[in-house]
Amino acid sequence: MNFKNVFVLFLWVLSFGMTAQENEGIPEMITDRPDATESANTLPKKYFQVETGAFFESFETGNFKTQVVGYNTTLLRYGLLENFELRMGWSFEEGRTFIDGKESNNVSSGFSPLLLGMKVAILKENGLLPQIGLIGHVHLPYIASTDYRPETTGIDFRFAFAHSLTENSGLSYNLGAEWGNDSPEAAYIYTLSYARGLTGKLSAYIEIYGDLPENNRTNHFYDAGLTYLLKPNIQLDATVGRSFTEGQDILVSGGVSFRIPK
Repeated sequence: MNFKNVFVLFLWVLSFGMTAQENEGIPEMITDRPDATESANTLPKKYFQVETGAFFESFETGNFKTQVVGYNTTLLRYGLLENFELRMGWSFEEGRTFIDGKESNNVSSGFSPLLLGMKVAILKENGLLPQIGLIGHVHLPYIASTDYRPETTGIDFRFAFAHSLTENSGLSYNLGAEWGNDSPEAAYIYTLSYARGLTGKLSAYIEIYGDLPENNRTNHFYDAGLTYLLKPNIQLDATVGRSFTEGQDILVSGGVSFRIPK
C-alpha cells in the first residue's frame, strides 16, 4: 500500500466519522492519543472509536542519523462490555538513514507488526484512590512488512492511573513492561502526563515518559501538545517533543480521533 492509497483511506474514514451519528448525544470523548500515556478509561459498551494520525521523528547519534515518517498510525477500539474494550492497531512507516549528512540507499518502508489487545477498567476514582485500568497487547509479526518483521511475537502490558486535580485538570500515569524486537529482555516503561482544559473544546498537556531496558541504556523523553474537540465525537490533536537522553532530536505528530455508537 503506497502513500496515496493510505491518504485516500484516511480521508474516507475521516469523512465517515464526521457524518456518522453526528447529532446523537454521546459520552465524553477520551482518547489514547496523542500522548504516550494511555487513559484509564474504557470505551462505553458497543461504541467504536478510531484514533489515527501521522508523525515525523529524527534520531541522531554521532555521525549517524535516522529519520522516520509514519503515514498512518491507527488504533481501533471497541467497547465490548461496560468495563472492557478490544483494541487493534498498526503503523505504516518509512525510515531513511544518513551518514555524515549523506543519505544512504538503505530505505525501510512498510507496516509494523499488528497490535491486538484489550483494556479493562479495574477501579473508579475515589478520593485519594486513582482510577485504574489494565492494558495488554500482543504484537504479531506475520503481516508486517519485511523491513519491520521480527522473528518472534512481542507483548506489552501497563497499568493506567488517573487523578482528577480540579474540575478541568488531571494527572495520568502508566507503569508497565514490554518485550519485543526479538530480545528476551524486558524494558520497563513509565509515563506521567498533566492535562488541563483551556476552553470547553481546547485542552493542553505536558508529559514525560521513557523505558528502562534490563541490559541497555535508558531512554527518557518529553513532549507537549493540544487537543481540540471539533464535534462531540471528533477530536483533533498536535504534539511536539524530543528526548532528554541522547537520541530523539525532534518528534512532531498530528491526528484525528472519532467515535461511532453501534
